[in-house]
Amino acid sequence: MPMPVRYEDDFYSWTQEQAAFLKAGRFDLLDREHLADEVADMGKSEIREFGSRLALIIAHLLKLQVQTDRTPKNERSWRTTVDTQRDQLAVHLADNPGLKNPAILDKAMASAWKDGRLAAITETGLDPLDFPDSCPFTLTQLLDRSWWP
Repeated sequence: MPMPVRYEDDFYSWTQEQAAFLKAGRFDLLDREHLADEVADMGKSEIREFGSRLALIIAHLLKLQVQTDRTPKNERSWRTTVDTQRDQLAVHLADNPGLKNPAILDKAMASAWKDGRLAAITETGLDPLDFPDSCPFTLTQLLDRSWWP
């Protein structure tokens, strides 16, 4: 039997080999330490996706709220993006109900607020003082397709 692929040498081949070991019931050959780390990281990526989508919604809602000299085309684009992200988050939460844990939601909101505010400031070129210091939106509002500031 050939030597197992080392995690450090070829990640892709390692994943394929680990999957084959699992399917074959060869638990004795599993790289349990790295496998456990990778499974944990998969969960973290779901949280990152959730936070990233929230940040995009926050950025666009802030632009709608703060940037008064926007064009109708900009406003349509921002609203379309918010609608799309809300729809995607609904699917994401349905697929990952564990993300509804209050501690996870609080952490995601804090990160999304920081990132979304910074994106809105950068994209508009407006003074940071024009933007609120704390998030004026609730998670319920951010996820509600019918809610607009």
